[in-house]
Amino acid sequence: MSDAAVRVFVVDDHRLFLSGVRSELGRAFAIVGDAESVDAAVEGIVRTRPDVVVVDVHMPDGGGAAVIEGVRAAGGNARFLALSVSDAAEDVIGVIRAGARGYVTKTIAPGELVNAIRRIHDGDAVFSPLLAGFVLDAFAGLPPPGALDPDVEQLTPREREVLRLIARGYSYREVAGKLFISIKTVESHVSSVLRKLQLSSRHELSRWAADRRLV
Repeated sequence: MSDAAVRVFVVDDHRLFLSGVRSELGRAFAIVGDAESVDAAVEGIVRTRPDVVVVDVHMPDGGGAAVIEGVRAAGGNARFLALSVSDAAEDVIGVIRAGARGYVTKTIAPGELVNAIRRIHDGDAVFSPLLAGFVLDAFAGLPPPGALDPDVEQLTPREREVLRLIARGYSYREVAGKLFISIKTVESHVSSVLRKLQLSSRHELSRWAADRRLV
């Protein structure tokens, strides 16, 4: 089957990012639909019956895992590729357990994303070496970095994303750009993380994250 005959559905709750991905992928594949919410995604995927679904991991109402589970419950058999800003072990493992065949981050180049979709369609599993290690550890019964840590567990998924980026040295403005949120929202998340972890500065936060292998 040629790439042009591969039917792809795209799910992301950020309209600007969704439009960009759809435009890039439309040059290689047949884009049969898109959605910005879990319910709309499940309905659209079941109706259009794509070969591959590119799905965001973090969305309201359950995110990518909820989309996959909803489609499976409705009898759909599409293959799923998770696309996320997060490279956190718990995010990778959660969506793979739900049924995704691969996981890539939103820093991926357009050509690499096209190749990942092609491989998912052909039956391969697609991960970077780091993310593949998380999956292998999880299914071997080994806890991934940061997993089962009660301090980490009390943070929301978005707070964990902000934590990792801040700990890696990104500015508030850079974090806002990567996560498609405002600088004020980033500041709010950082304040919440510092309060929950009982830390007082970005320096302490970076050291805390490094000690737990979260960066």
